[in-house]
Amino acid sequence: MDKRFLTPREVANATVNVGINKANLSTSSCIRLGMLAGIFIGFGGLGNILFGQTISNIDPGLGRFVGAMVFPVGLMLVVICGAELFTGNNLMTLAILEKKITIGQMFRNWSFVYLANFVGSVVLALIVFYSGTLSGDAATKAIAIAESKANLDILQMFLRAIMCNILVVLAVWMATASQDIASKIFSCWFPIMLFVLCGFEHSIANMFFIPMGMLLGAQVSIVGLLINLVFVTLGNIVGGAIIIPFAYHRCYLKKTTSKNTN
Repeated sequence: MDKRFLTPREVANATVNVGINKANLSTSSCIRLGMLAGIFIGFGGLGNILFGQTISNIDPGLGRFVGAMVFPVGLMLVVICGAELFTGNNLMTLAILEKKITIGQMFRNWSFVYLANFVGSVVLALIVFYSGTLSGDAATKAIAIAESKANLDILQMFLRAIMCNILVVLAVWMATASQDIASKIFSCWFPIMLFVLCGFEHSIANMFFIPMGMLLGAQVSIVGLLINLVFVTLGNIVGGAIIIPFAYHRCYLKKTTSKNTN
């Protein structure tokens, strides 16, 4: 029988190799693929608003659930079609721990990808705004999302972001373990759906949600947007670049020596 998934140790090694490849991407590739990732995650956010609000008119709880079910399409597009997503690239620290890439290489990738994610997200928000895709109740929902995110206190932003990116990188981890498209879809779907249902904070998603709401009239300032992005990004790094990679490196990759008692 064909093997349908990788073991955790195999995933750890595959993730290290992915980190090496990402560290060696050209600047132009980081920017192009980063913009695509921002757009892809934005599409997930747009679906979350439209489908969630449509069902919310019938049942608010069901609407939240349906919106959460749609949002994971963003990560599916990133993983399966190919794009560079800052929060997923936080797993590059595993390659750092294995001494396969340098910290400078990692930060170079993160910087270009993060900025490109922002550009892609804002470009999509502008296209959606001028196309009139969001109107009526859906526009009201988008405004409410932007204002609720900007009005969180700093500790809430930070802690929710930690929990968010734990789930995001675990979704990427599971997708790496998966050996067919259907498995990759389900690997992305459940963890991402969970973080949306829980109301956790994802920096790249917020690059779409908050500007989208601002364009529609949300009472959020540029400073409010930047504060949210700074503290959510820091929390995402803690969850996705420190907690999960360090734990799995210790369990699956770290070379340990033990005394021979024989």
